Amino acid sequence: MRKIKWNIVVIMFTFSICMGVIGYTAIRMSDNAAVMSNIYTDDFVLIFDAGHGGIDGGCSTSEGEVEKNINLNIVLSLNDLSKFFGYNVEMTRKTDKSIHDKGITGIRNQKISDMKNRLELFNKYSNAICISIHQNTFSDSQFNGAQMFYSDKNTESERLASLMQEQFVNNLQPNNQREIKLCGEELYLCYFCTNPTVMVECGFLSNPTDADNLTDANYQKKVAFTVFSGINKFINV
Repeated sequence: MRKIKWNIVVIMFTFSICMGVIGYTAIRMSDNAAVMSNIYTDDFVLIFDAGHGGIDGGCSTSEGEVEKNINLNIVLSLNDLSKFFGYNVEMTRKTDKSIHDKGITGIRNQKISDMKNRLELFNKYSNAICISIHQNTFSDSQFNGAQMFYSDKNTESERLASLMQEQFVNNLQPNNQREIKLCGEELYLCYFCTNPTVMVECGFLSNPTDADNLTDANYQKKVAFTVFSGINKFINV
């Protein structure tokens, strides 16, 4: 893997889309300025998956905010930021929909078709870095914080997960002590992808603080930047 040199990543971006124009504003995160340089964007394809979609809403907050919309908002911002820096990007979905094959009936069958199509895209390129965005939930509301899941199908996935977890701690969640976790077949997309892949659980919608953050548009953009930082760190090493 080609080494990329870039200085300390300590900036945060806010960006919005207005009449098709993307505006990026650098936000200072420490006393040092950050410079990204020598990013060989043509060497990689970034593939982003917004988990769930359509009839499958995923988990939800106590206020009824559904996971699928949060995932999509983060991925759309991540897509804009990655393209801004010249990366080749593909997304499993750009709107609120399932991507199952036409003519498939029944929720279970549609879900199976949907996941197979997502996996097909994840495995389409030999030079891809794949990220699936999700939100977590648990019966006990005290649990909080982002956590990365990876598969042993590609030896680089563990390193990507470690760097991504590190970025969440450095940028957003300094008290997060969660460890990255090896996934099983139940996390189908993550488990069976042959490229470096991480399923990013951004936080717990069952936790009031996480839920407030993750339903906030500005925080979602910070999550997108944090994921982007993790990808660049992975490429750099």
